[in-house]
Amino acid sequence: MLALAHLWMLAAALALDAVVGDPDWLWRRAPHPIVLLGRLVAYLDRRLNHQHAPPRTRRILGVVAITFVAGFAFAAGQVIDSLLMHLPIGWIGTVILSAILLAGRSLHDHVRAVRLAFDEGGLAAARVAVARIVGRDPATLDASGVSRAAIESTAENFSDAVVAPAFWFLLLGLPGLLAYKAINTADSMIGHLSPRYRDFGWAAARLDDLVNLPASRLAGCLVALAAPAAGGSVATAFAVMRRDAPGHRSPNAGWPEAAMAGALGIALLGPRVYEGRLSDAPYLNAEGRAAEPADIGRALRVYRAAWGILGALAAVAGAAVLLLT
Repeated sequence: MLALAHLWMLAAALALDAVVGDPDWLWRRAPHPIVLLGRLVAYLDRRLNHQHAPPRTRRILGVVAITFVAGFAFAAGQVIDSLLMHLPIGWIGTVILSAILLAGRSLHDHVRAVRLAFDEGGLAAARVAVARIVGRDPATLDASGVSRAAIESTAENFSDAVVAPAFWFLLLGLPGLLAYKAINTADSMIGHLSPRYRDFGWAAARLDDLVNLPASRLAGCLVALAAPAAGGSVATAFAVMRRDAPGHRSPNAGWPEAAMAGALGIALLGPRVYEGRLSDAPYLNAEGRAAEPADIGRALRVYRAAWGILGALAAVAGAAVLLLT
């Protein structure tokens, strides 16, 4: 019953995030909760990630670090949830905090900035804009490469920034949402294959893969269902997702990315340069045409429609629960 009660609050949080997003004026005056979680991860990195320690020891210490970060976030969520439950209209605080921890509007605005950069400053400006949301070297990207990068980020982060937080909030409330964000933040900071983090960040990366597993499949389905928003075919998007997602190097990113490739009729992924190294990744929807700057706008239409479907499902289900209880 607790998860059912979260449905209408999730719908409200998704709507609030869509309308308000992350107000810069607020976060210039107070630290964002994700920033605080990031500081905790950075502190544990400094204290526990000893470069001279054997690989096995560093893995164990990495397990300790991510366990502490996730546990601390879950406990903090329980304390906040308990405090809000004792307030007459504490649900408003739950909705606001949940909206803050969603990042749907922020993602939309960053990707839209890449599309606007093409119009206002050409490829050079678009490279600067896309560098804010992807890790690949923008200097190696032509117009199609920049477009692909922006669209892939839209699809993958729809899962990480919207669907996964929504899933864990629905399942475990604020404690689950905060724990998910802590794990995701840790992965982004230490879950790399660089010499410094290959062992220490191993547990964070694997745990992030695990907690994103259900949401990535759901995100792919939502993107496929939203394909008509860009003139695409739902059936084609589902077919491409089922065929190509398992071949992605990530156990999760391939599902929404392949669905987006099928929805737009373009080829995504493929070879790219990360940290000076060429990654010979296979294409998703290899038979699709090359991505163009205009496809970024089409991807955002699919993104908004998928986001809307998620919100509508939560709203309808939440209303049904309220009527039946």
